[in-house]
Amino acid sequence: MAGPTAVGKTSFSIELARVFNTEVISADSRQFYKEMSIGTAKPTPAEMKGITHHFIDFLSVKEQYNAYHFEKDVLAFLEKWFKDNDIIIMTGGSGLYVDAVCHGLDDIPDTPPEVRERLNRELKEKGLQTLAARLKAADPEYYHAVDVQNPTRVVRGLEIFETTGKPFSSFRTGTKARRDFNTVKIGLHRDREELNARIEARMDQMIAAGLFEEAAELLPFKDYRALNTVGYKEIFDYLEGKYDKDEAVRLLKRNSRRYAKRQMTWFRKDTDYAWFHPDDFESAVLHIREKTRLQE
Repeated sequence: MAGPTAVGKTSFSIELARVFNTEVISADSRQFYKEMSIGTAKPTPAEMKGITHHFIDFLSVKEQYNAYHFEKDVLAFLEKWFKDNDIIIMTGGSGLYVDAVCHGLDDIPDTPPEVRERLNRELKEKGLQTLAARLKAADPEYYHAVDVQNPTRVVRGLEIFETTGKPFSSFRTGTKARRDFNTVKIGLHRDREELNARIEARMDQMIAAGLFEEAAELLPFKDYRALNTVGYKEIFDYLEGKYDKDEAVRLLKRNSRRYAKRQMTWFRKDTDYAWFHPDDFESAVLHIREKTRLQE
């Protein structure tokens, strides 16, 4: 199950797990990290309602982890899981990680480390917006599909282009790897105004819950890949005196809205998704039953 930030995936997936007597795999690449809780909207034990969640809180922000690692780890988990179980719910807003498990990843060429090192130096010297503009000119398809507020994504797109002379998007062939399980894809959506209101309300809740304080504790690790993400970068810049707190809050909300839009752009390209409003729970359950032939 997929969808943009703040759409309601957590509660929906937990209720699905209760209906189908199963567990949940998190495909939210930010919830992997133990130190990041408030800013990732990580479900609390109370919110989980006794439903076991996998791939949450199993890494430190100091560890290197990516979609390739996630694909390998989840497939190994599923091989064991399906020996005794028929269904499991995977949920998240990280499209690349969802696709990695469902279809595998395209064969992206290796790049010389010196290219990445040079681009990272340019990132520090010239800023993210300069590199993002270059990426937009070189590969508009990739630019509009990913979170261009994430320096890692921007640098990755540029290093592929500069090494191969071809846009990163040209290597996304869409070829699906063979899987030993069937996948039923559902997505959650809301009208833009409704979703934006939820994003802003949730950001206010996060701030009240201590988001700024959590980010302050993580400031020494701000250059780690895991923390190059919406919800923390804006506060790091505030803590370093680049703007005041009101501006930090404005940017948190704006960038979260933009991130949600990019998430939907990614998922909408996959026509296998059946889309439901979060209030239409019974229709989603019926759809899953029809596709899996699992009855009550």
